[in-house]
Amino acid sequence: MIFPCNTSNIEVLRRPIESAQYPSIRYTERMADEGIDASVGTTGDSYDNALTETIIGLFKTEVIHHRGPWKGLDTVEYARLEWVDWFNNRRLQEPIGNVSPAERERTYCRQLEESGEAA
Repeated sequence: MIFPCNTSNIEVLRRPIESAQYPSIRYTERMADEGIDASVGTTGDSYDNALTETIIGLFKTEVIHHRGPWKGLDTVEYARLEWVDWFNNRRLQEPIGNVSPAERERTYCRQLEESGEAA
């Protein structure tokens, strides 16, 4: 998801280029020195991938199994791009006011900017 607002004043959330960096003792020590908490749990922790596994399961159910059989990887790739666009930009969510996740994020960022928190 794209972050359209200025978040320079918000506490940092740095993500590694490769998730394999987290098990590195030196990397973990460096994060501690900087006062940064890791955004993922310990290796092998089932909570690490719980959200990802849920989203992948939805994608497989709604796209892969429902629309197949597939003629090639390019058709799967295009279907994936369509689904991700729908999931982020068009899917209305009742708990966040019957708006899409992208619209809710834009509203949140606008509110931060107006309050001066993300200036």
